[in-house]
Amino acid sequence: MTKERLVVIGNGMAGIRTVEELLARAPDRYAITVFGAEPHPNYNRIMLSPVLAGEKTFDQIVLNDRAWYEDHGITLHTGERVETVDRAARTVTAVSGRSVAYDTLLIATGSDPFILPVPGRDLPGVVGFRDLADVEAMLATAKPGAHAVVIGGGLLGLEAANGLRVHGMEVTVVHLMATLMERQLDEAAGWLLQRELEGRGIRVLTGATTEAILGSDGVRAVKLADGRELPADLVVMAVGIRPNTALGRAAGLTVNRGIVVDDGMVTSDPAVFAVGECVEHRGQTYGLVAPLWDMARVCADRLAGVAGSAYTGTVTATRLKVTGVEVFSAGTFSAEGTEDIVLRDAARGVYKRVVLKDDRVVGAVLYGDTADGSRFFQLMKDGEDVAAVRDSLIFGQGAGAGARDPFAAVAALPDTAEICGCNGVCKGTIVTAIREKGCASVDDVRTHTKASASCGTCTGLVESLLALTLGDGYVAETGAKPMCKCTHHTHDDVRRLIVARGLKSIPEVMQTLEWTTPEGCASCRPALNYYLLCAWPGEYADDGQSRFVNERVHANIQKDGTFSVVPRMWGGLTNPRELRAIADVADKFAIPTIKVTGGQRIDLLGAKKEDLPAIWADLNAAGMVSGHAYGKALRTVKTCVGSEWCRFGTQASMAMGVKLEQMTWGTWTPHKFKMAVSGCPRNCAEATIKDLGVIAVDSGWEIHVGGNGGIKVRVTDLLCKVETEEELLEYTGAFLQLYREEARYLERTAPWIERVGIDHVRDRLFDAASRKSLHARFLHSQVFMQDDPWAERAAAAVDAHEFRPLANLTRYAAAAE
Repeated sequence: MTKERLVVIGNGMAGIRTVEELLARAPDRYAITVFGAEPHPNYNRIMLSPVLAGEKTFDQIVLNDRAWYEDHGITLHTGERVETVDRAARTVTAVSGRSVAYDTLLIATGSDPFILPVPGRDLPGVVGFRDLADVEAMLATAKPGAHAVVIGGGLLGLEAANGLRVHGMEVTVVHLMATLMERQLDEAAGWLLQRELEGRGIRVLTGATTEAILGSDGVRAVKLADGRELPADLVVMAVGIRPNTALGRAAGLTVNRGIVVDDGMVTSDPAVFAVGECVEHRGQTYGLVAPLWDMARVCADRLAGVAGSAYTGTVTATRLKVTGVEVFSAGTFSAEGTEDIVLRDAARGVYKRVVLKDDRVVGAVLYGDTADGSRFFQLMKDGEDVAAVRDSLIFGQGAGAGARDPFAAVAALPDTAEICGCNGVCKGTIVTAIREKGCASVDDVRTHTKASASCGTCTGLVESLLALTLGDGYVAETGAKPMCKCTHHTHDDVRRLIVARGLKSIPEVMQTLEWTTPEGCASCRPALNYYLLCAWPGEYADDGQSRFVNERVHANIQKDGTFSVVPRMWGGLTNPRELRAIADVADKFAIPTIKVTGGQRIDLLGAKKEDLPAIWADLNAAGMVSGHAYGKALRTVKTCVGSEWCRFGTQASMAMGVKLEQMTWGTWTPHKFKMAVSGCPRNCAEATIKDLGVIAVDSGWEIHVGGNGGIKVRVTDLLCKVETEEELLEYTGAFLQLYREEARYLERTAPWIERVGIDHVRDRLFDAASRKSLHARFLHSQVFMQDDPWAERAAAAVDAHEFRPLANLTRYAAAAE
């Protein structure tokens, strides 16, 4: 049987969701061709904000990879924008000249960002926030200290502001109205949100009008109507969207604000359907994902010949996805004849408001605690009379009846209630998957339904459905979780079993412990490689392919694809020979940026990957070796000048820093490991925010552990005080080995100590026999780690700093080959 020809213009969420629904109903009816203007497969546009913030990669937000199209016999043309539609001949033609005939056409061209018609809007540095290209343009400018102005305090604008702030930019949000997200939030919730964002370092200007964007060759500033000028290296326009109707209008279809469709998603031409943000239905256009899913289902029904399906509009709800901010909004807050029920909990930062009209929920806004959002949304959609529960409504399902049932709100939802807004998954779909597909965990549900696979805000609801459906058979994911999807074993189990069963290779571990994947994944392979290295020094051969790219090439990959090279400077000390070598390498390989790091070293930024072996060969020849700035390893030992030079110094901190670094460098650890030595209690080397810090006092040395100066600052715990250098070195080696043997892969010392407790560490190290055993194991492992090819030792290092002799020295250039 000859298949009908379906051409889809638009490879976005609405168009491909319609195709997915159609394949589920009539998999063999159509020969499908898809045109996408972007050069990518179908991805989740909602998740561009986490990509901008660095929380996800593009690969993690791809919904359907190219293999999916091939598996379903779909012809995909990416990077080809359709230019014309000939309705008489029933053909579409792309800008490339490619022409394809259709029997049925589906238009899903989405929307375009609205760019304010102000002077300077066309300057380089002015971007929207609608697709991956916009994100890439923002990331190209985002760097610490640069200035960004986000025009628009709606959902997209605030997500853009948060993402840019994460990258260290100085961000200002300019919003025309007096309240942020005024379409979704009332004044009180808007104020709470503004306070939260300002606490994150984002400047918010409400009631502000943009008059012009200033600059010549690029953006320089944004001028406001009141005369203020805001410095700007980047301007993000997030003031709204417009349906992309150009193609429909040129084809002669009926177009108002959007391409006009009926309840079956049919345009003014019965052979042409349209879905998504480009359409207008009953006078309404939509910019949220839930209506797209509803349209896709109806359109797929009509394409498959299913009678009776009709789209009648969608009641929408909004959740803010800015990390750490819980906001839910649905319905209206300003209708006449309404009543408000409000709960404020200032201590918890919680604000809840439910709007009633004739004892029915017509609106809800929740800030700080959004657990009951789905319930209020369902009550609003169903128009249910809530008079009987009015007194306890604001407190959630089950309030006032003794202890609150944590699953009551989810149990009360009908099967049609939407649980995952990002992927349009309802309660009934999840429950069916649990019962019929044997789903027993959130990961299982994600695999079979996509629920909780995107922003993750519905994970708690999915867990509640698992508990309700499986009853006593559900085992909640508490405590340590499996190290990845490839195994049910935790990190601690794997480490214990590697030693207990004498497992000495990655394939042996996977076979013996019954891995569910043939070769593991990017999460478990690096962890297994580390655990085996730690357990069997000298016996296990490091698997370079199980390391991240930075560790494989001994350099940090940068956002433009170049690399950062950081040679080691022992204790922050250097000499003319090393400085000349660095200068020569920078000249020879045209290194564009040279920076002094916070760890008292010199960073060569912008190196090409193909130059890395030669760069390291030249640095090795001058006695310089890798600083492991990329590695899960010892990074630096920061020092002050101590008693060698400082009039306040009580001990020789530089000499001690060099001794510590010589003893510990090349050590692979669960995560990066930083040390510092301060020559007196003034602590100029900031030893109390390092993984291990040493502070000199008149009678010896204080050893501090478990500090972190990153996103979550943690001050060290005082481990002990020692009198001699020998004791200091022994305690350091013992502590480092204890951390190496007990911490989980990618767990810094700060969370490790918070998990096991400082008393546990003290018990292990204060016992002399235990301490000496740990130190001996550390030294034993160092013999092999420092002679390993991946440690790229250089013989000239001995001449440069009079280091202890080392055998079997291998340069990185040879290892890289």
